[in-house]
Amino acid sequence: MTSPGPADPRPDEPTPAQDGIPVVPAHVTKEIFGAALRATLLLLAVVSVVGVGVGALVAGTPGVWGALLGVAITLLFSGTTILSMVWTADRSPSTTMAVVLGAWIAKMAVLVVVLATVGQMDFFHRVVFAVVVLVGVVGSAALDMYCVVRGREPYVSPR
Repeated sequence: MTSPGPADPRPDEPTPAQDGIPVVPAHVTKEIFGAALRATLLLLAVVSVVGVGVGALVAGTPGVWGALLGVAITLLFSGTTILSMVWTADRSPSTTMAVVLGAWIAKMAVLVVVLATVGQMDFFHRVVFAVVVLVGVVGSAALDMYCVVRGREPYVSPR
């Protein structure tokens, strides 16, 4: 019996490049985005505790509402992207791109409606809200980048 050569790959093993795209096991990508999701949720927990405390000190009840609303908007904004990446980690790049783009369009529409609706109300402190959203979104983006850079995803597929 001969061992399989480059022209005779085993059927249960992926070839090094199918359609010119390197094959990376889906669990690797899911682990990276799962770590990003956990880090973002931890960040938002810390931001919510600190934001509510500072908001209460700065503006009382409106500050608390501003912090809570800011965390909710940040979770919607950042969490949607990470969840769509986790969900499409084992799918084709075009499917991933379509889902991420669709999620982005949907969350932008929801964000415009929510901000237009809440912007007419005065039950929350706008500065606390803006600072919490800024810290949450920038912190989430930084954590996403850190998790992807730190993730050990191979550039090529081993045989």
